[in-house]
Parts: sequence; structure tokens; C-alpha cells
Amino acid sequence: MGVIAKQSLRGTIVTYLGIAVGFVTTFFVLTRFLTTEEIGLARVFIDAATLFIGLAQLGTSNSLIRFSPYFKTEDGRLEHGFFFWAIVVPLIGFGLFAAIYCACHVPLAAWFGEKSPLFVGYYYLVLPLAFFMLYQQVAETCANVLMHIVLPRAVRELIVRIGLLVLYLLYAFHVLSLNGLMLGICLNYGVAATINIVYLFRLGRISLRPDWPWLRQNHQLIRRYLTYTGFLIVSALAGTLAPILSSFFITAKMGLDSTGIFAIATYIAVMVSIPYRSVTAIASPQIAQTLKDQDKEGCSLLVRQVTSNLLLIGGFILLGIWLNIDLIFHVLPNGQTYAQARDVVLILSLSQLILATFSVCLNTLNYSRLYALSMVYSFVLTITAMVLNSVLIPRYGMTGAAWSNLIAYALYFVLILITVRCYGIRILHRRWYATLALLVAIFLLNMLLVRYLPIPNIWLSSIVRSVILLGGGLWIAYRAQLSPEIHALLHSIRLPRH
Repeated sequence: MGVIAKQSLRGTIVTYLGIAVGFVTTFFVLTRFLTTEEIGLARVFIDAATLFIGLAQLGTSNSLIRFSPYFKTEDGRLEHGFFFWAIVVPLIGFGLFAAIYCACHVPLAAWFGEKSPLFVGYYYLVLPLAFFMLYQQVAETCANVLMHIVLPRAVRELIVRIGLLVLYLLYAFHVLSLNGLMLGICLNYGVAATINIVYLFRLGRISLRPDWPWLRQNHQLIRRYLTYTGFLIVSALAGTLAPILSSFFITAKMGLDSTGIFAIATYIAVMVSIPYRSVTAIASPQIAQTLKDQDKEGCSLLVRQVTSNLLLIGGFILLGIWLNIDLIFHVLPNGQTYAQARDVVLILSLSQLILATFSVCLNTLNYSRLYALSMVYSFVLTITAMVLNSVLIPRYGMTGAAWSNLIAYALYFVLILITVRCYGIRILHRRWYATLALLVAIFLLNMLLVRYLPIPNIWLSSIVRSVILLGGGLWIAYRAQLSPEIHALLHSIRLPRH
């Protein structure tokens, strides 16, 4: 856990620097200079590319991590054409799904055309954006396998966001047209992909030469890889679609204006799950190694530590957002437009907390012998989300979309937790339940303070509740050592006393 803690801390610091840039972009540029329709267009444009690469990578991200231990030599090098296949397999997938995407232009244009004709005009521009995003992600996964996550994380969370901020400002001051903005978004991800690929090669020991004799000697491993990847390709259709399904439904049924408002609510809620990106990126290779070694006790310990820490960190971020939600919309330019998504933020934040806390359990399932079940559960997730979105969005609008996400994710991870526990991996323990109880208590105390001891001044109300509830909660968490790993890390970085 020491390597995970150090790499994750650095990655999380970089990520929150990116959050600061994203905060400026979202709260002082997007909402001030762009219309809700333009925000919605940018959001669904990137979401469409995200869905595309989830399919086109052909399960590469998970496959690289799961099978990397088999490609390692005794001195820890990754050989036998590991990086060759990391590049070639996604390229094949991109070509395949690009053909399918082009063939689907007419029906998809008809679905989006009535409420969101602006998006249809940029339909084919999704392809270059998806290509750049695909290889940015592939190069980042390779760096994760090599236990180097900080710079790829900086590219994803910081450099890309700075690039988007510059593009939005250029558009706001009429240097770029809308066409220029959309093209600039594509080029921004192209720069990110280039940086990641150059960094990967600068790490050294990267060979793009396929090892055909080794493949022939390990045909059983190749068969396992193909079977595993086949399941991932099918499950990717469900697993990638579900998180962004609401965005597409809102775009098609309510229009880009509503998509823009929902996007701002999502930007706020996503802050809850930021820490898990760094933690799981560095923990996943170690989980794969423990399962390869059939060390279920070691895997259980690792998963328990990760889930407990992510619940603690993500939970306090959620509380920080909710205690200050009225202040957030108060200072937000055109905040009265976006304040209608107040409850949406809370519901989406709860979804993000579930995702952040238990995503490592999904990785554990994917790297185990029961990985095929992840496909079944992904279909349950997607079908549940599709049914709920189609029923709740016409009736409750954006709030219905948020509830669809929460219910679908809750069901999804309950199934995963039960399966992983039956496999012999123990996840939940006493500290996890104590953390959950503390978070719920703070949430309920906030409700009581707002109802029975209201403070008219919105700034003073947020400050007082944040200091008392968040400050008190953090002190309790520290004294109770709800996270021994964070507690030890804080002690290790304290200045020595003189």
C-alpha cells in the first residue's frame, strides 16, 4: 500500500490542480460566455467520443493490466511484444467501429435531429476526437502498468483542461467560431495523446517488436486473452454506455439546453469521484498480481484499504459540496439558470460516491476467474439505466435522469459485491461501516441545522456549517483513525518538532 499511497497522493494532487482549472472553466467561463445549448453540444460531443473509444479499444485497458504479469521477465521488464499489441489491437477496433458509426449516421441523425440538430452537424467530427482520446488512454494504461501514473494523470486532468479553457476563452472573445472550437477540442486531445506516447517511450525499455515464437509457445495464454477480450468487448457496450446514457437521452428528448444544465450539475458531482482515478490506476496492477498468485488474503487487504479510504475521502468531498450547494449556485454566473439542478447535484454525487468506493471491486472481478459475470452485470446496468431513463426523464426531467443513474449503479455494485465476496475477497469491515455512519451523521446534522437554526446570510451559513460539521467530522475521523494509511501518511509528512 506504500507505493499506492505515494503514487496516488501525487496523482491526486495533480488531479485537484486540474479540478482548480476545471472550476475556473466551469464556473467563470462556460456559464458566463457560453449558452446552455453550446455547453450541451460540447458535452455530448465528448460523450459520443467516450462511448466510441469504450468500444473501439476492444477491452485493451483491462486486458493490458490483467495479462501484464505474464509478459514480465525476471528483471521486471515487459517483453514479448506487449506494447506492440497495446497499439495494434485498439487500431483494429477503431477501424471496425468507425465503419459501424458511419453506417449508423441516418438513424442517429433522425433520433437527435428534432431536439438537437446542432449536434448532428458535427457527427463525423467525433471520429478524429475518438482516435486521439483512444491513444491517449492506451498510452496512459501502459504507463499505469509500469507504475508511472503522475504525468499521464497530469495530461488527462491538467493539460487537457487548460487546453479546453484556452479554447473556450478564444471562442468567448470571438477569436474562434463554433466550428473552430469543435475542431480545437479534437486537436487538444491530439496534443494530449502525443505527450502520453512520447512520455511512454522516454520511460525506456519499450519494444514494439512482436515476439511470434513466444506467442506460439504460449498459445493457451493467447486463447485465454482472446476469450477474456471477447467478453470485455461485449460488456464494454453496456459498461461504457451506461454512465453517459442520461446525456444522450436528455439531448434527444429535451434538447441541448437541458443537456448543458445537466452537464454543469455533472461537473460538480464528478469531483466526488476524482480520488478513485488515481488510487485504482495504481492499485489495479497489484490486484491483478495478487489474483495471479492466488493470494486472496493479500487481495482482500488491498481492496479493503482502497474502498475504505475512497469512501472517507469521497464522502467528505460530497458533504463539502452539499453544505455549500446554495453558495455555489449563488456565485455561479447565471446561477439562477443552473440552480434548478440543485437536487440533481446531490443525487449524481451519491452515484459518484458509489462508483468511487466500489470501482476497485469491479476491477477485482474483471481480473478473477469470474470475469465473465462482469458482462452480465454490465448488461443489467445498461438495461436498468435505459428503462429508468425512458420512464423517468419524460416525467421528472433531469431529476429523473439523476435517479436513473443512482438506482442503476446501486444495483450494479450490489451484484458485484456479492459476487466478489463469494469468490473469497472480503471487502467491507468495521472501519468502513464507522466511516459510513460518520458521513450519514454529518448529513443529518446539516439537515437539522438548516431547518431549525437557519442563517439568512448565505456566505455565513456555508462557512459556519462547513467549519462545525466538516471540521468536526475530519477531527473525529483523524482521532478514530478511520484510515490508518492516511493517518500514517499525514504523520510522515508532518514537520519535525524542534
